[in-house]
Amino acid sequence: MSEQSAGGEIRDYIRDIIRDDLASGRRETVVTRFPPEPNGYLHIGHAKSICLNFGVANEFGGRCHMRFDDTNPVKEEHEYIDAIQEDVRWLGFDWGEHLYFAADHFERLYTWAEHLIEAGNAYIDDLSPEEIREYRGTLTEPGRNSPHRTRAPEESLDLFRRMRAGEFPNGARVLRAKIDMASGNMNMRDPVIYRILHAAHPRTGDAWCIYPTYDFAHGQSDAIEGVTHSLCTLEFEDHRPIYDWLIAHLPTDMVPLQYEFSRLSLSYTVLSKRRLIQLVQDNHVRGWDDPRLPPLRGLRRRGIPPAAIRAPRALRARAAEQNGAPPHGGLEAAQGGDRKLAHGRDGHARRGQQPRGQSRWHQARTVLGRNLYRTRRFYGGAAEEVLPLGTRP
Repeated sequence: MSEQSAGGEIRDYIRDIIRDDLASGRRETVVTRFPPEPNGYLHIGHAKSICLNFGVANEFGGRCHMRFDDTNPVKEEHEYIDAIQEDVRWLGFDWGEHLYFAADHFERLYTWAEHLIEAGNAYIDDLSPEEIREYRGTLTEPGRNSPHRTRAPEESLDLFRRMRAGEFPNGARVLRAKIDMASGNMNMRDPVIYRILHAAHPRTGDAWCIYPTYDFAHGQSDAIEGVTHSLCTLEFEDHRPIYDWLIAHLPTDMVPLQYEFSRLSLSYTVLSKRRLIQLVQDNHVRGWDDPRLPPLRGLRRRGIPPAAIRAPRALRARAAEQNGAPPHGGLEAAQGGDRKLAHGRDGHARRGQQPRGQSRWHQARTVLGRNLYRTRRFYGGAAEEVLPLGTRP
C-alpha cells in the first residue's frame, strides 16, 4: 500500500518501479493513460484509477492521456464520452492536447493484424462462438486446436480482407492469434483479436464492419501513443501475457509495460457497471446522478466535493498488489475534513459567504442496503427526500 516518506513523497510499488525506471535510464519520461470504455458513467471505483494515472504522471513530470477504448460500438454512445470527460475534469484533472480514441488507430491496428497473419502468428477461424468455447478447454484440461489453425497465411489474409469488405455476417468468422492452446493461462489459448460486427461506430460511422477486441487494441494503442507505464487493475493481470506477446510480435516503435494495482472496492457498495445500468434503465432510480448511487455524478449531487474523493483516505489510493475492500467510512471522513477546510477564519463558508451552521446545504442520511441512501437536502428550510431503491415518489 501507499506510504508517505519523511520527505513527503508517496511510496508504493508502482511509484518505486517508476523511480527505478527513471534512475536507471530505462525510461526518460513517464506517460500514463486513463482508458475508459464509453459504455457507461464513471463511478467511485474509476476514481482510484484516474487519481493514480494522472497523479503519478504529475508527480514525475510526465503526462497522462485520456483515451477512450471504443472497440464495441453496440454499447458505446457520445453521451458517455462527453460525461466521462466532464467527470474527470470535475475531479480536477486535465489531459491537455492528449485526447485519443482507439478508433483513431483502427487503420494501424488492421495493418498490424495483417502483419500477424503474414508471419503465421494469426489465422481466420470458422468455428462458432460456442465451438470456440468448447475447444478452449477448462482450467484443468488443455484446449484443442481448431481445425482451421493450420490454414495457410495466404488464405487467412484473403478471408480477413473479405471480412473487412463486409462479405460475411456477424459471427461467421474471427481472427485469432496463434499462441498456445495448451497454456495454463486460458487467455493465451489463441485469443480472438478481430470479430465481425455490422454496427455503426459513434466515431467512425459505417467505415468498419470488423472491430478489434480489447486485448488487441489496448496494448497496441499504448504503443502508438508512446505510453511508458500502462497501469491496470488486477483483473487484467492474466491478460498481461497477451499484452506482452502482441507487443513482441508486432513492429511497434515503443514497448510499453503493464503493471497492475488493486481495484477499489467499497463495503456495501455496488460498483458493477452492468447492475448500475440495469437500475437506471429499469427506472428504479432517477438517473445516473441519483445521490444514492456510486457514479461520480451521484456523489456530486450528494454534495461531496472532488477534493474529498481525491483524498487518499477516501480512496485508500494505494497501488497495492492485492485487492481489498476499505471500510465505507473513508469517503465520509475525507468529506468531513474537506468541509472544515472550506470555512474561512471569520467563520463564514466560502460558498455564498453564509454564516457557519447555515451553509447552503446540509445532509442527514440513513444508510440503506447496498450503500444506497435516503438523503435529505436542506435549502433554507425546504427539503428534498431521495427515496429508497424501488420506491416511487
